[in-house]
Amino acid sequence: MSTKYEYDLVVLGGGSGGLAGAFRAAAHGARVALLEPAEFGGTCVNAGCVPKKAMWLAAEMAQRSALASQMGFNLAAPVLDWQEFVVHRQRYIAGIHDSYRRRLDQAGIVHLPFRGELLDGHTVQTSQGLRVSGAHLLLATGGSPRRPDIPGAELGLVSDDFFLLRAAPPRVALVGGGYVAVELAGLLQSLGSRVELFVRGQRLLESFDEELTAELAENLHQHGIHCHFSHRTAAVERVGEEQARLLDADGTSSAPFDSVIFATGRSPNSRGLGLESVGVAVDQAGHVVVDEFQDTGLAGVHAVGDVSSRLALTPVAIAAARRLMDRLFGGQPEAKLDYSDIATVVFSHPPVGMVGMGETQARAQYGEPVRVYRSHFRPMLHALADSPQRSLFKLVCVGEEERVVGIHLLGESVDEILQGFAVALKKGITKQELDDTMAIHPTSAEEIVLMR
Repeated sequence: MSTKYEYDLVVLGGGSGGLAGAFRAAAHGARVALLEPAEFGGTCVNAGCVPKKAMWLAAEMAQRSALASQMGFNLAAPVLDWQEFVVHRQRYIAGIHDSYRRRLDQAGIVHLPFRGELLDGHTVQTSQGLRVSGAHLLLATGGSPRRPDIPGAELGLVSDDFFLLRAAPPRVALVGGGYVAVELAGLLQSLGSRVELFVRGQRLLESFDEELTAELAENLHQHGIHCHFSHRTAAVERVGEEQARLLDADGTSSAPFDSVIFATGRSPNSRGLGLESVGVAVDQAGHVVVDEFQDTGLAGVHAVGDVSSRLALTPVAIAAARRLMDRLFGGQPEAKLDYSDIATVVFSHPPVGMVGMGETQARAQYGEPVRVYRSHFRPMLHALADSPQRSLFKLVCVGEEERVVGIHLLGESVDEILQGFAVALKKGITKQELDDTMAIHPTSAEEIVLMR
């Protein structure tokens, strides 16, 4: 390790990617300093994956209770004591914070509770004026929810604000059609709100298979969520003392809502890092531009996670940071993350997940032959309860051997089902090999090996 600098690695940001990089570097014997002025864990732990999944689980319990009533259980309509649930949610998160603190101490990582700004490719000045030097600098400062630049935008909440709620607002307008909008819509509706989605595009979840997102929209409709597509929200205006309504660019206005929540994307936290002055390039959206090895154009400076120009998913940030540290300090000069065939799930109601290519992408890349298999069904629980919720599973296969290049799942439990099949796709599984696999009956997962 270098003796020219105080540390071998200085990390800016104590979220998932920054912590993963710090821990892996320390495990390789590097001297590490971590700058983080707020709670450890970043967006994922504090205002993203973890608290979102907790609220999603609460919504799932509410939905299951409703199904139980339909099937003959003598249950009163479930009402969540939101504040009591938040106590449990935050206790769980506090445990994660404590775990990170213990691990940092055990690894010998120096925690500096300050923000940092680059003075050059090896020097960081903290917000308290302290200068810290490192052979390598890792930018892992994450991102923040973006509020649209429209009149009255201050009347709405952003996704982080959702976790400050202590009750379900009676009527909610969610502006957006991506991951966050779809997830918040489902759980708020399940926990007692009346939700409407206002989507700029013509469908939900633009990066997902169009057939599945159409079926998802129908499932949301069956749960009572109304989707307004091709809605160009131009302004928000106050109605009375506590309500607001949305104005479309065509001049029409919505009904009044008790809460407006913007889920209109996130912006990288790249401002104030001194990037321009030291020659670290950012793209038009403000993401730090990195290559396949997570390197910026300035020697010694690297970036992972939401602040970087690569895929913004927590497991991706963690994996990219670990491989980067294996390369820098672990004697693995070619270590880098393979960004192909990364599985992802949206915790909607029901959840939707995918790995690999969509049908359109496969046809564009491979031409013919591309063959698609589908299974459209009602899960057993919903059939027993005579619930309208349906599942749609889809396989995209290419070539004479019908290698599976895309798996797209919408329905109950697909968040748990997809992981194993993602391994199979990564290993090059064919449709025949799926056909040769014995089904586990009766399950939803068996549909993947029974498609014809």
